[in-house]
Amino acid sequence: MTTAFTPFDLAGTKLANRVAMAPMTRSRAHGSNGVPTPVMATYYAQRASAGLIITEGVQPSAVGQGYPDTPGLHTAEQVAGWRLVTDAVHEQDGVIFAQLMHTGRIGHPSLLPDGLIPLAPSAVAARGQVYTHQGPKDFVTPKELTEAEIVATIADFVTAARNAVEAGFDGVEIHGANGYLIHQFLSDNANQRTDGWGGSGEGRIRFGVEVATAVAEAIGAERVGFRIAPGNPFNDVTETNPAELYTALLSRLAPLGLAYVHMVEGPDRDLTRHLRQVWSGTFILNPFTHPDATGPADLALVDEGLTDLIAFGAMFVANPDLPRRLAAGGPYNAPDRATFYGGDERGYTDYPTLD
Repeated sequence: MTTAFTPFDLAGTKLANRVAMAPMTRSRAHGSNGVPTPVMATYYAQRASAGLIITEGVQPSAVGQGYPDTPGLHTAEQVAGWRLVTDAVHEQDGVIFAQLMHTGRIGHPSLLPDGLIPLAPSAVAARGQVYTHQGPKDFVTPKELTEAEIVATIADFVTAARNAVEAGFDGVEIHGANGYLIHQFLSDNANQRTDGWGGSGEGRIRFGVEVATAVAEAIGAERVGFRIAPGNPFNDVTETNPAELYTALLSRLAPLGLAYVHMVEGPDRDLTRHLRQVWSGTFILNPFTHPDATGPADLALVDEGLTDLIAFGAMFVANPDLPRRLAAGGPYNAPDRATFYGGDERGYTDYPTLD
């Protein structure tokens, strides 16, 4: 019988179990250079018993940063800093993917260098605020990406993916969820373009598909995952027909042979079942567990075949050796909401920040 503790072959990479550590913003790359710090190496190494670690969101370019003290993968210094992290994880026999997260219109000029302003599919500001070192600030109206800037942004993802491999990562996860840049292109309120990058559903999925295609060609599809959050309203995005949109997206991604799709589930379990059927490859689920964090009872989703791997967030912060505790039936440390930066980016509760 397959359980969450059965080893798994992830496109040729051997995983010790099917318990994944979800990406969670920690804001520990202190300073203006976005370089990972020694405490980050310790943090990830402590959690290396996860079958798969997916890091906090990592900006692929300077303008892709949306929060203070988040790490990048676009300079040599950042690559060297991440090498300390991946070495520490590999010394504990762990597997670690870097999540590439361009936040698009989510951010603020005060977080960016050289007078840059956030970029987005359209010049439409998101409702809400972002935390900065000067306190909360309203989202600004972003600059609409030109065709040339879209091509350059895709190239930034490719460069960051190559840098991730150089830094020792086992792969990358492209962040297409939670109201960030790729999700903004998918959205019908953040993306008001009428050219080939918007309008129809085919136009709105184009950017995500081209990023995934380019990254897979650069580092190998077996090293690339893609994260989605169908119907997630976080960061002020709307999708008129998520089932139709994400069926089209996954159908276009399928021929690439990606390592996995990682879904942040909303309250519609039927949509999850549908997309699980649409996607024939490896499926990772961050289940909808409002108002609680994903917990031991959710391991049954692997047993039932709804997902191949299950992603835990808050429980991993509170319990670095979570797979051992899950296998033993506890005991568990209760997650402390005060230890998390921000709210749950699924938009359904104020629990931990999930990238």
